[in-house]
Amino acid sequence: MKELKAVSFQTRDIARLLKEGTIVKVKPGLYRLANVGEMMIPLPKIKGSGITISQEIIDICRAIPDGVICLVSALAFYDLTTFNPSEIYVAIPNAAKVPKIDFPPLRVFYFRKRFYKPGIEYIAAPNCTIKIYNKEKTICDMFRYRNKYGEDLALEGLKNYLSHKEANVNKLRKYAEICQVKTIMMPYLKALVRQ
Repeated sequence: MKELKAVSFQTRDIARLLKEGTIVKVKPGLYRLANVGEMMIPLPKIKGSGITISQEIIDICRAIPDGVICLVSALAFYDLTTFNPSEIYVAIPNAAKVPKIDFPPLRVFYFRKRFYKPGIEYIAAPNCTIKIYNKEKTICDMFRYRNKYGEDLALEGLKNYLSHKEANVNKLRKYAEICQVKTIMMPYLKALVRQ
């Protein structure tokens, strides 16, 4: 909103653009072009990988500065699952408040400090920094939420992670302890590492 008003847009102009469908309201005061995907604007890639950051993740990270991309969204981001989530999964500190987000669909998880802080990676994107849990923390979080999202999704992530040459079993064990899933995850890890 501030940027639009700085270039002489009035509130009525913004309302008209919303009504026409030219822009989309992400949250109060935050808008983006509706046809970003159609215009083929190149979205940033993470250095050294083929991973592209989606516009929806950028929108959420701008709207919720304390938000960390987590669980199924992080698994999909790292290409560790075949599941394509219909919502963006975001972790925030336990006492934080989330602004009303109109778009994209969002699922918020309130993590206690001991689960929220470890494993956050920062990725530079246009006009914001993306916060996302690293691969190891993401897999351990999936085991923490296995009763809600299914053990098969957590196992798929673990199998795919272990198939990469940069897989680090010691780092995975460390995050399993942090996430308090070591006793649950270790039998699967041992069985998969032996294969």
